[in-house]
Amino acid sequence: MTARLTGFAVAVAALVHMPDIVAHHSFAAVFDADDPVELSGTVSKVEWFNPHVWFNIDVENDDGTIEDWALEMGSPNRLMRSGWNAESMTMGDMVIVTASRARDGSRKAAVVSVKLSTGEELFGAQDSSQ
Repeated sequence: MTARLTGFAVAVAALVHMPDIVAHHSFAAVFDADDPVELSGTVSKVEWFNPHVWFNIDVENDDGTIEDWALEMGSPNRLMRSGWNAESMTMGDMVIVTASRARDGSRKAAVVSVKLSTGEELFGAQDSSQ
């Protein structure tokens, strides 16, 4: 009975943590370091969570339409060691982002650096060696 209960508990724990396990990825599998993009826009969302910090910016095209870009950075821990904190960038801030585009052609990219409206430039803390 105890073995069955232990097996059941392990199975439940695996199912609960499956999204975290599946969500982590190799940089090179998702992003193309040889396909850079520079984006200028307004921060519309910031998610400061493990395993990666994500933020979105609204980018205005030449024709006036707005595109939403989702941008991935390193882990909160790596970002803090690089000079970031959770208040470094907030909704409404104007930023200029240098990044590597997603391989699937979507409006996603991995951040190389972010230039804040203060002029401060911070690095994305991505591990592109994976």
